[in-house]
Amino acid sequence: MNPLAPVGREAKALWGDGKGRSLGVIAGVWGLLLGTRMIYPVLLPYLRESFGLSLSVAGLLVTILWLGSAIGQLPGGILADRYSERSVMTVGAAVVAVAVLVVVAAPTAVALFAATALVGLGQSLYPVARITLLADIYPDRIGSALGVTMATGDLGQTLLPPIAGTLAAAIAWQAGLVFVSPLLLVGTLALWLLLPREVDPGSGGETAASDALSGETSGRVLAELRQQNVVFISFIFFLYILVWQAFTGLYPTYLVEQKGLSSARASLLFSLFFAAGVVVKPVAGAAYDRVGFRGSLVIVLSGPVAGLALLPVVEGTIELAGITVLVSTMLGSGTITQSFFSDAFSESVRGTGLGVVRTTTATLGAAGPVIFGVIADSGYFDEGYWLLAAIIGLVILLTLRVSDAG
Repeated sequence: MNPLAPVGREAKALWGDGKGRSLGVIAGVWGLLLGTRMIYPVLLPYLRESFGLSLSVAGLLVTILWLGSAIGQLPGGILADRYSERSVMTVGAAVVAVAVLVVVAAPTAVALFAATALVGLGQSLYPVARITLLADIYPDRIGSALGVTMATGDLGQTLLPPIAGTLAAAIAWQAGLVFVSPLLLVGTLALWLLLPREVDPGSGGETAASDALSGETSGRVLAELRQQNVVFISFIFFLYILVWQAFTGLYPTYLVEQKGLSSARASLLFSLFFAAGVVVKPVAGAAYDRVGFRGSLVIVLSGPVAGLALLPVVEGTIELAGITVLVSTMLGSGTITQSFFSDAFSESVRGTGLGVVRTTTATLGAAGPVIFGVIADSGYFDEGYWLLAAIIGLVILLTLRVSDAG
């Protein structure tokens, strides 16, 4: 028996019947958007030097980026229910492409913060529309389709940060960011030209436009949000985002300032974290489709507990690379939880429901980098990772209480 046969069948199902073009475009632009966002942690040491930022303020900059990425997700979800997802995603990508140019031209720290918020706002329009469109295209394989898309996001986060670090070291930090703008413009054009032009059933048109914010629709969203598992798993998702954003926001800085690595080597380890996600996320999505929420989430979160606990006491590039890979299995959590939410909401309010969940959890979770920065500034950089390990352990215990979310 060919062990790769199930993989081949899954790939054929995802790419057949003309679906592959849409999946490729959606995933490709998502990779560019996430890669752009993850350039910030790599450039943070340069930004600290150029603008005189403390660790706390540097953490606040990343928090502003995440906050911007969060607050537009509810409007993005509402617009996805009212109009074409194609239009929403195209506008989001275009805004980020322009905002990057504003960032590299920022003359002051205040301007840097404002432009960074604009990058986040543009990015926030994309995620919910991406999920609702994939749910329409792949009603029976949302876990696998979302896993592939999120893995492509990690591919962008793997490739773009080391390129940015190399350009920043060789030229200037601005060169490490501005190169993504033309790539995003190409992605914007691809979204507009290659995604389906027609309004998806149940997610657009004039009827949806007039009904999206009606009292009846709001009541349906609230009723579905009140489901026990939705609220409980939203809290689990918030804790995961809090840890993930705290870890990714300052990890390259930690490697440089606490472990003595060069910026180039730190950026490579940071990319390794996301490179592992290219494998982890599709596997996690397929596991969700087959074994459900609880079992798949416990598996992907077990490694990070050990990895985060060991990180402060491990030295050496090879050893740190091993720890980085161990922690990276947490990246499967996003695929699993968001697949659950996509299944939990009915088609007519899926975009709005996802928008409420993602905006709420991501807005609260955006506090992670600035809180972690304050901890680091207080002289407890190492202890901060033990705290993150404890939070992930709590998430595992909470997940075991979920009766059946699969």
